[in-house]
Amino acid sequence: MFKGRHFDRSVILLCVRWYLAYGLSLRNLEEMMAERGLDVDHVTIHRGASLLASIGNWKQ
Repeated sequence: MFKGRHFDRSVILLCVRWYLAYGLSLRNLEEMMAERGLDVDHVTIHRGASLLASIGNWKQ
């Protein structure tokens, strides 16, 4: 599912989990990851959420 991705899948899964569970904005998640030393773009998180939502029954 995450083959060929730049970031470890655990990072993307964590961001997507926070995005879906807590209603955080993608830009807030981008800032949170930057505080932890990870340069993750909000578009990357959105793509991960879209990918997971397409294979699961999750709402974005």
